[in-house]
Parts: sequence; C-alpha cells; structure tokens
Amino acid sequence: MKLTPCLLALTLMTSTTSAADLPQPPDVAKKPHVVKAPFGAERNDEYYWLRDDTRKNPDMLAYLNAENAYTDAFMAPLKPLQETLYEEIVGRIKQDDASVPYRERGYWYYSRFETGKDYPIHARRKGAMDAAEEVLLDVNVMAAGKDYFSVGDWEVSQDNTLLAWAEDAVGRRQYTIKIKNLATGETYADEVTGVAPNLVWADDNKTLFYVWNDPKTLLTTRVQKHVLGTPASADEVVYTEKDDSFYMGVGRTRDDKFLCIQVDSTVSSEFRCAPAADPKAFAVLAPRERDVEYEADHHGGRWVIRTNADGAKNYKVVTAADGSTSRKDWKDWIPHSEDVFIDGFELFDGFTAVAERSEGLERLRLMRADGKSEYVKADEPAYGMGLSTNAEPNTDWLRYTYTSMTTPATVYELNTKTGERKLMKRDPVIGYDPDKYTTERLWATARDGTKIPVSVVYRKGFKKDGTAALLQYAYGSYGSSTDPGFNLPAVSLLDRGMVYVLAHIRGGQEMGRKWYDDGKLFKKKNTFTDFIDVTDFLVKEGYASKDRVAAYGGSAGGLLMGAISNMAPDKYRVILSQVPFVDVVTTMLDPSIPLTTNEYDEWGNPEKKDFYDYMLSYSPYDNLKAQAYPAMFVGTGLWDSQVQYFEPAKYVARLRDLDTAGPDRPVLFRINMDAGHGGKSGRFRRYRELSEMYAFLLNQLGADGGKVQTAAAK
Repeated sequence: MKLTPCLLALTLMTSTTSAADLPQPPDVAKKPHVVKAPFGAERNDEYYWLRDDTRKNPDMLAYLNAENAYTDAFMAPLKPLQETLYEEIVGRIKQDDASVPYRERGYWYYSRFETGKDYPIHARRKGAMDAAEEVLLDVNVMAAGKDYFSVGDWEVSQDNTLLAWAEDAVGRRQYTIKIKNLATGETYADEVTGVAPNLVWADDNKTLFYVWNDPKTLLTTRVQKHVLGTPASADEVVYTEKDDSFYMGVGRTRDDKFLCIQVDSTVSSEFRCAPAADPKAFAVLAPRERDVEYEADHHGGRWVIRTNADGAKNYKVVTAADGSTSRKDWKDWIPHSEDVFIDGFELFDGFTAVAERSEGLERLRLMRADGKSEYVKADEPAYGMGLSTNAEPNTDWLRYTYTSMTTPATVYELNTKTGERKLMKRDPVIGYDPDKYTTERLWATARDGTKIPVSVVYRKGFKKDGTAALLQYAYGSYGSSTDPGFNLPAVSLLDRGMVYVLAHIRGGQEMGRKWYDDGKLFKKKNTFTDFIDVTDFLVKEGYASKDRVAAYGGSAGGLLMGAISNMAPDKYRVILSQVPFVDVVTTMLDPSIPLTTNEYDEWGNPEKKDFYDYMLSYSPYDNLKAQAYPAMFVGTGLWDSQVQYFEPAKYVARLRDLDTAGPDRPVLFRINMDAGHGGKSGRFRRYRELSEMYAFLLNQLGADGGKVQTAAAK
C-alpha cells in the first residue's frame, strides 16, 4: 500500500514500535517573568530565563543538550537516508577546485581547495599563473583542532609585502587581526582583538585601519588605526560614530587615491574620505540626511555616487568634483527610473558597468564614454547576473557572474569593444546534467492584486497534476534580493520528484526600492501574506499537492517561517527554520542585544506604542496559540550573535506547549553548540547539517522512497 507521511514516520521504527515508544521531546521549566515596554505595556515570558549571555547556565545548557539528544533519537532511523543525501551532495563537488584568478598589482590571486579538506588555501603567483605558488593563508592549518574557524577578511599591503587578516575561532563575529611578512613568512606579534572583519592598508605599508566591535552589542562604533610594531593599546581612534543605528566599514576607492569610512543606517549614509598617501584628516563627502542614502567611488579625477537623493527611490548615479563636500555639487549622470532599480556600478578607464534590476531580474548595462549604452545578454528566462572581481580598471574586459536554477555558477569575461565572450569557469557539478531540469519564471497574484515573481525548478518528466511535493524558500527582508541561482544540494530533492521554488516576496528588492518599502515597518505583513499567496497559486496551478508543501527560511526568513506557521498552518506540511528571528518585540525592546538599535528603521522601535502594537501582532513567539502546527525542524547556534540561541529555544518550548498536532508532526530543535549565525564552519560540515534537515523533510513529505526515474533519466 502507499504510505502516508504519518505512516512513513512510524514505519521508520521497527514493526513492533508503537507511537508511545517514539522518543519524547524534553520538557523545560517555566519561570514567571514580565517584559515591560517603556510606555507601560507588559507581557509574560515564561521562558525568558533561557537567556544566558555567558552561555554557562547549567540548567539552560542541560535543556539544549536534551533537545539535541531528542533530535538524535528521533532522527536515528533516518541515518541511512541522511548519509545517502550527504554522499550525493558532496559527491557533486569537485573537491580540488579553485577560483578564477584575478590580477592585482602584478600578482595573480586565487583560492583553491584540496581533496578532503574543509577550508580554502588563499594563494598568489607573481606575473603569471605558471610562476611559483605563494601560499598566503592555508585555512586548513589555521583551523586544525578548532570546532569553528573563519577568516573574515584579508588584505595585502600596497607594496605587496605584508598580509593582514581577521580570524574568528568562536563564531560570534568578533575577530582578531594578525599580520605577517610575505617574504619571510614571519607572523608578527601585533594582534588586535574584538574587531569587525573589515580592514584596509594605507600607502605607507605600515598603517592599518580597522573597525572596532563593541563586545556586547557588536555595534561598529569606531574606526582605529594600528601602526605595525606598536601595541594595540596604543591604536589611535580615527572616528567615533555616536548614533547607534549606524553600521560602519572602511575601504579604498577604485583608483587607490582615497581611504573611506562609510557609515550606513537603514535610511541614511555618510562617507568620510582621506588621501591614502596621507590619511590624517577624513573629510565628509556629503553630510548625512535622513532618507538620503549614497555610496561613492573615485576614478578618473571625479567622484561617482549612487544615491536615492531628490526622490530617486530606485536610485540614480551622480558625479562630483574633487574637493566636493556637499550634495549641492552633485550633477546627475544616470537618471532615476520608475521601472529600473540601480543596484551598483564598477568604474573602468573606458566604460562603466552598471548593475540594474528590472522585472525582478538582474542585468548589467555598459555605459560608454560617449554616452551610448548596451546590455550584457542573458541566456535564460530566469537567472542571476552580477559583477565579479574586476580588480584593475585599465582593461576592456568585464568579468561577471551568471547562474540560474539549472545553470551552476559561471564566470564570464566580456570584451566591451569587440563583444567577444570567454567562459572563464563554470562550477563543476559531478554527475549533473542541466538538460534534465527545467526552470520557469511565474507570476503569482497576491491578495492585494500585486504580481509576485516566482522562480521554479524541477526535473524533466514532472507533471503538474497536483500530486508532487514542493519546497518553497524566501527571505523577504532588509531589501535583500533572492535571485534565481543554482542550488547544488537541492538537486537531491529534484531527483526525488520534488519541485523547488524561490518566492521573490516584498521586503526584498527584486522589483525595486518600493518592493522593499512595501515589506517593512507597518507594511511587514505583506512579506508573510505574499509567501502564503504564492503557495496557494502553486497548489492551484498543479505544481504541488496541498498536503505536500514545505517552507524554508533562515534568520529574518525564520521570522517569515514563524509568521506563516501561525497565520496558515494548514497550508504547510513541514517548516524548516534556521536561526529564526521569532521573538521580535522582546529583542527589539533590548538595545543591549547585538544589532537591535541598527534595526529600528527595518522593524520599528517598540518603545513607541504604534510600532509595539504592530510588531506584537505578527511576532511569532507572541502569536503562538492552541492549533495544529506543521512538522518543524528548527536550528540555531549557541554562539549566534545576530539571532541569539534563546529566541528559537523559547519559541520551540512554547510551541510544544500549544501545538495540538499529533506525533506524526514532530518539532525538532538542533543546536550547534560550537557555531554562530552561519552554522558550523567548513565546506563539508554544513552539508552534514543540511542532509539531516533534508532527511527530515523528505520523510515528512513521503518523498524519501528513492530517486525518480523519468524518461529524461533513462
């Protein structure tokens, strides 16, 4: 007989195992705690005690370990499937792969992997790729014996002799800067701790500028400079940002003439720049103004600036002369368009490459010195295209990336004078044949009439008869666009007859700035209803059975998962939620939590009653109620600095108290005890985690019976 997902879950146990014998989830104590808002509102949070900023509370750790033990026990019968998925995914990876080299100041730089190793080797060769290899960083050696390790940023000095890098061995995104001599291999005693992974050298090849991180809030509040050979305690503060709603970064302009400090909030920007040869005084390019954002670069003796000033919601590009310190000096170059969103640009000696978005798709426009322009051609109806590494401006060749849901990540070089296109690299995917898969671009109608772009991929032979299982993914926040790119692990789902979907919902920026504005603050619920409406559309059109739909999101996408679970639990059989932002109001009421103050213009400030009430109306933790929820797999990292572990921990505990679904819809909670927001480090370890989640997904959807055999596959 055909097994339902419920029966499948039970038959994973021995034939004599009853539902009562299934592993039981851990229980956790409730302790009264009142969360107060400044204007007097109060809420009870019985699991607030699970928060421990030191990560040392024995009762809290015991609970998290119990959750891991429960997940281990529940998933034990699925170990063979999990292992099969892992071997499939890893088996598609060319393990001794390397990036496309790029040239900078006489050296060719690249990163490569060795077979069986988790981390990259960053290297360079002088003059040509057949010269001797010089290893800059072997991250495998650096990470040896560590549960977590990451190199966040590395920079070579202008004279090519020194390397500075930022490393993190915890996952909390507080990095340590180290410096070594590339000629001798000596690592200097200089160490700067507690910084963001962002640094830049001055032209004197001994002064390094970096961004300091507050150890508690992780806010980037000041820029400091370190002089080689001096103690970090003597590092001079170059700039201090007093507004805690701003992020901060440092970098070089395209022509290497300036070092710039960039500060950004959700709705405002400011650049301060100094000559790279003598960076003593950083001058403001244009003073910050609320609702005016800009980013600047310098080349050809002028400033080129992307901005939303003067009502240019989709951004425009302006220019300014050297010495400009005011917006009054800005002159329009590429005008604003209601239909085209300007996403960025790259400056070259003979042309400018402009990254744009139109109709929910990326495109690159080449702007000639004579004012003429043309577009880089795409090969498919739904794709992702963007600027690649173009380290040097004195070239006719533009390097760009291309991908689709059926085409692995590809790097092309285009000769902007002759039109010649070179394929530099297409990520090798072992055993994968793109001709066996089909991608579509669809448009779903939201409940308010808005057309939502949807990208779909499936294996050929699929029939839109309303019986398939489907996984729908989205993010939908911060103006971050989810473009239709190749997903290597998802091939294992497609080969089992599933459909994989990207919903380009409001809150992203796929359709321009208005798309983002219509999915934040008091319009945030559009993000959630768009996702649900896309699901309804796909079921109606026959892409999936209404009983076999799964949803997947992480971080702010985990907020999306929590919201749709409360709003439409009957429409989803499974929810996959990674590092989910689910306790919106409590977190946003606490400015000591990392990133809170930076996010007031994204979510609102709940210290104000109107924002409080609106945020409370959708916050997943606060809207849990007695109803049958989908099966869930929730993941987090103990050292996550962005969405801290206690949010999903509290959420899972309260969800289990209220969930009326039966044992066939379990809630599993996996905690990486040595990982941060991005999960465990290493290119293979993360696939172990994903394989576990996929095994749970396939089992719950009844899609774990093996790969499909279609006419195309035979």
